[in-house]
Amino acid sequence: MPTLAAAQAAVFIFGSFKLMNSLAVNRLRLLSAFLLGLATLGATTPVQARPTAVSAAAIQYESDWLVLPRAALELIASGALVLDARGKDLKDKLGLVPNALPVTWQELAQPDLPTKGRLIADDAQVSAKLQSWGVSKNQVIVVLGDPAKGWGEDGRVAWALRTLGHGKVVIVDGGLPALEHLGKLVIQPPKIPGDFVVARTSRFEIRKEELKDRIGKASTVIFDVREPREYEGKTPYGESRGGHVPGAKGLWFKDLIGKDGNLLPRPEIEKLLASKGVTKDSEVVSYCTGGIRSGWFTLVLTDLGYKAKNYTGSMWEWAASPADQYPLTKD
Repeated sequence: MPTLAAAQAAVFIFGSFKLMNSLAVNRLRLLSAFLLGLATLGATTPVQARPTAVSAAAIQYESDWLVLPRAALELIASGALVLDARGKDLKDKLGLVPNALPVTWQELAQPDLPTKGRLIADDAQVSAKLQSWGVSKNQVIVVLGDPAKGWGEDGRVAWALRTLGHGKVVIVDGGLPALEHLGKLVIQPPKIPGDFVVARTSRFEIRKEELKDRIGKASTVIFDVREPREYEGKTPYGESRGGHVPGAKGLWFKDLIGKDGNLLPRPEIEKLLASKGVTKDSEVVSYCTGGIRSGWFTLVLTDLGYKAKNYTGSMWEWAASPADQYPLTKD
């Protein structure tokens, strides 16, 4: 006959086994919930952007397309070519920047509608133009604009230079006003002619036929970065038809810029883009009227780490194309 002590020991062991088994089950449930949470987080968390380069030495040109004013000043002091891409209205009103070469985005674009936003197709012609600016293959280029008052011209010119094959082109967070806030600019005059020869890449550009094929695809997020009135159908800048590309999300490019003219904090931009359905795996395509505002938008998103492309033909070209093949909507 088992003793009372033996019976109590058996009860204790059995109870302990049940307790351990219950704990094990709970741990498995917690682990499963944790892993599921990680999977969900991975699907919805926006791209974690790299910090903006704070010094010239910290710049990684493959990924850094926008730098802080202090880093830009260091580049300029080291002999960078400085291009003033502000619009003619701002140059006339505020004056030119000594030794910065005044340029316009139009100088690299086709002259006539409806392809006025697209880059000049002749590589020899573009190479000659850039050489006349003093562009050389190994020289850093700093492009100046005015984010608060302009149309993203600095981003468009820098995007164009990157697309044409120059690997060391940046714009400044806050533009020319942010640089001038740090003190008087001392710029070395451009050395003309330069020696740069065009070697185009298609990584940052998309054509209308390609955009048409992307409509409705979950892997691509299309942004209309014009003003809300344009998205809704107004045509203040010469478009043949009003509306937006089907499925395009409206996001005015200046919604990424603070009142001070500086780019919004990167986490805020990431959160905004995530709310529009952009993930780390998304291809982001943007357009405007002639690829200017969307050129700036593409540059900023590329700098943030997204896979971004600019549709340079934009509404000038799309709206002039057959409506049954290139539709617009006002929903």
